Amino acid sequence: MTQPEKIGKYEIQGVLGKGGMGVVYKAFDPAISRSVAIKAITKSSLGDSELQHVMSRFRHEAQAVGRLMHPRIVQIYDYGEDDEIAYIVMELVSGKTLAQHWAQEGQYDIRDAGEIIRQLLDGIGHAHAEGVVHRDIKPSNILINSDGGLKISDFGIARISTSDLTQVGDVLGTPHYMSPEQFLGTAVTALADLFAVGIIAYELLTGRKPFNGNSAAVMQQILNEQPPNASLINPKLSPLMNRVLNKALAKQPQDRFQSAREFADAFREAIEVSLNSDLADVKVSAPAPDSAALLSAARLLNAGPAPTNAAGETLPPIGGDSAISLDTSVKKARLLVIDDEERILTALKSLFRSRYHVFATTDGNKALEFLRKYQMHVIISDQRMPAMVGVELLRQSREISPRSVRILLTGYSDLAAIVGSINDGEVYRFISKPWDNAELQTIVAEAVTIALELADAKSAAVELPQKMDAGVLVIDRDEEIFRVARELVGDLCPVVFAPDTDTALAVMQKQEIAVVITDIEAGHDQLTAMLKLLKQENPQILTIVVTTASDSEQVIDLINQAQIFRFLNKPVSVRLLKGHVHAALQRYLTYKQAPILVDAHRVQRSEQVRESSVGRRILDGIKSLRGKWFGQG
Repeated sequence: MTQPEKIGKYEIQGVLGKGGMGVVYKAFDPAISRSVAIKAITKSSLGDSELQHVMSRFRHEAQAVGRLMHPRIVQIYDYGEDDEIAYIVMELVSGKTLAQHWAQEGQYDIRDAGEIIRQLLDGIGHAHAEGVVHRDIKPSNILINSDGGLKISDFGIARISTSDLTQVGDVLGTPHYMSPEQFLGTAVTALADLFAVGIIAYELLTGRKPFNGNSAAVMQQILNEQPPNASLINPKLSPLMNRVLNKALAKQPQDRFQSAREFADAFREAIEVSLNSDLADVKVSAPAPDSAALLSAARLLNAGPAPTNAAGETLPPIGGDSAISLDTSVKKARLLVIDDEERILTALKSLFRSRYHVFATTDGNKALEFLRKYQMHVIISDQRMPAMVGVELLRQSREISPRSVRILLTGYSDLAAIVGSINDGEVYRFISKPWDNAELQTIVAEAVTIALELADAKSAAVELPQKMDAGVLVIDRDEEIFRVARELVGDLCPVVFAPDTDTALAVMQKQEIAVVITDIEAGHDQLTAMLKLLKQENPQILTIVVTTASDSEQVIDLINQAQIFRFLNKPVSVRLLKGHVHAALQRYLTYKQAPILVDAHRVQRSEQVRESSVGRRILDGIKSLRGKWFGQG
């Protein structure tokens, strides 16, 4: 096939790879100035007997991945087809496949293997939650980009839970990474993907595949034989890792881990035991230790003799890839800063050390271990780091330390990662590199104030009642999302509809609203202004935004100025919508029980929005809502 100059609107810049039926091109989207990858199939290269089937699979791949929006999955932007070609436009990942890294670098150490499997399970778990089973997880379908982040690609034989494209009896996959049920042609579920992840984990940790030989030999072993315990090949592995891998590679699906999260939790524990980190020996009785205890803990994370300050106090050294350093000048709030560049850490420590205790590290795993032992008030993380992307670190830090206030420090805009940071990490603010020192100090001071208040707040987990008075308001031009929301939660709470902002304000005068669901592209200017003003005046109301937006700056603006609770990409996943609405209603009830927690959604008063023609028109209606419902009942 001669390289075309353009495919659709996309300008072709070169060939990234070729396969049996198609070519992957590097291309450029001139409309939004973005580099992309295009997988193209020439229809004339296919015989009449296979054309329909191959095209069905190709469209199926676009459908399967088009519904997935996750930082660990290669994102699909567009699909096109004419009489000559069919093509999928997708995210361009700058990096190599795991198979290529493997061939160049050899066996991975235990920590790196753990990080790869953690990211892989995170991504595949999201696909499973969306009803998509990959069915061909293997190293050549796993991309490692330039910042160390992992991306799952090639969902060409994926199965969607609502699709009948593949049936029982189909044998699909790559032999060394196939599950027993794939060889047998029986029903293939998400547990087949977890079996493949188990094989990759075994291979990463031992340097060899658990099942070896030609296809027939591999099939015989996968169906009937148990591989040697991984610790016999790699003595650094603990017996716990043997149990985890054996369960992952169980012949019967019901004997395996039943979800990616269950697998990930067990694997993480086995990795930690295998590493036998000195950090595990740190014992702390109180969640908020004094400076001496913190200093002692920081010393355990550093090597070499400890220097002293001008007062003769011993301090841990600054620098080193795994160093966590501590400034003991004042007994105030604690900041944990994670960035892979020492110059960034040095700059931030210099900026904040006179006001706060500042911990700093280049190692995301060390940071998480530290959080498990000590309470941090504010966490500031970079977005692109070799071992662990900032979004994932913030997600895990939210689980470990939910009352820490999280800030994402970023030098680039990956929309999927930004959305993930909100949905999974609940980031308080985004700060762009290079930052303005005065602005950064203001944001961190706000975050510290909120975190100190949250640290002392008393609240218990709030369960959703069978019926609640506060309801859900859907603002959209049509009623499709409203009908879905009413079906999902209409028995739990009132669900009301407004086609525009004026109607929405009128509705909120009569009905207590806990959650707003809106499509930001339906009357964009008015709606975004309303969301910002609503959060300034009534921060207890939580917003779920439905969007097809590709403008990361627009999304960041909404996050920083309107504290969006969750984002949902179109087409809307019913399961995710229900989960997000339930989480928002539960959070609203928690705020009612402990109003101080609302401070975590505080935003600055924006005079620019308030004084705009659109803002002035809707501000009076929003102000009248303040205190009208919240706190009652």
